[in-house]
Amino acid sequence: MSKYKIAALMVFIALAADQITKTMALGLSGKIVTVLPFFNLVLIWNRGISFGLFNHYDSAGALILTGVSLAIVALLLVWLRQAEKKVLALAIAAVIGGALGNVIDRLRFGAVVDFLDFHVGDWHWPAFNIADSCIVLGIAMIVLDGLFSEPERKGALPDEQQKTQ
Repeated sequence: MSKYKIAALMVFIALAADQITKTMALGLSGKIVTVLPFFNLVLIWNRGISFGLFNHYDSAGALILTGVSLAIVALLLVWLRQAEKKVLALAIAAVIGGALGNVIDRLRFGAVVDFLDFHVGDWHWPAFNIADSCIVLGIAMIVLDGLFSEPERKGALPDEQQKTQ
């Protein structure tokens, strides 16, 4: 399967999973559903970015964040085109899918639907969603690819540069 098909499939899966779960989460309004002793489902409207950061923005902030997100997606699409490895294409596509999932929410609601609430006792990690997870996991895969691909890059240097290292 080509990197473009893999990327398109990843974007579709990320978007579908994100939007389906957020639609289900809309029914949680005013409720806290305890799933496990450390995990709840709860509806939170996030006007900021991932994990509730900068949550003080108003409707103009949602438009600004939407514009920034779309600009980042455009840059990621350029990077995707240049990516040679399928795993890197998959990672970039996960970030794109997650970003687009949150853009859809901002355009529909003026805020992002967050609903996954992990906690230890009374300390709660900021609520998040599937899109946020795709972004974080995609970035982690990109970082790991960069770390473990470095020896390959060093081996690809021209002979003159390899001799001086």
